[in-house]
Amino acid sequence: MERCKKSDKNAQLDLYKAYYKAMYNTAYRILKDGFEAEDIMQEAFLTVFTKMSTYKGEVTFGAWLKRIVINKSLTQLKKNNRYNEVKMEVIPNEEIIEETIDYSGLKANRVLACLQNLKDNYRMVLNLHLIEGYDYEEIAEILDYTNENVRTTVSRAKKKLKQVLLAKNIQTQAYGR
Repeated sequence: MERCKKSDKNAQLDLYKAYYKAMYNTAYRILKDGFEAEDIMQEAFLTVFTKMSTYKGEVTFGAWLKRIVINKSLTQLKKNNRYNEVKMEVIPNEEIIEETIDYSGLKANRVLACLQNLKDNYRMVLNLHLIEGYDYEEIAEILDYTNENVRTTVSRAKKKLKQVLLAKNIQTQAYGR
């Protein structure tokens, strides 16, 4: 870190090599576009290297970098006009009978593929919550939502993901895929 703060190119390259794959994946999960994810990742590293003196070490370097990548990705998504905020709705608190999923045969790549096909706001909150590991309060801060809106959106997104997985499971059983 100290060498990077002194603009040591070799130290910057080492840091880049250590984090670029994870940061690309983070950007890609938000943007769903490889070229944009690559651009955002590069921008984030440029920002980090020019603002390295502002890093205080209060969080791990990886967490600091990931937050920059997420913020830049969300900004890009907004520029693309693909990001729509979920409005709060009154939801009746009725008991809903839900089908269960046999998780034993569920493959991670199938879940991720279904997740990537959800609408942007659902995909965004589930990525931040389930994959990136942010809690509701952190997501609310990142997306500038209320905590209630985040909780509602995460809940709805999980239900939608479960519906999609159930539909895929039924389809797979019917067609033997």
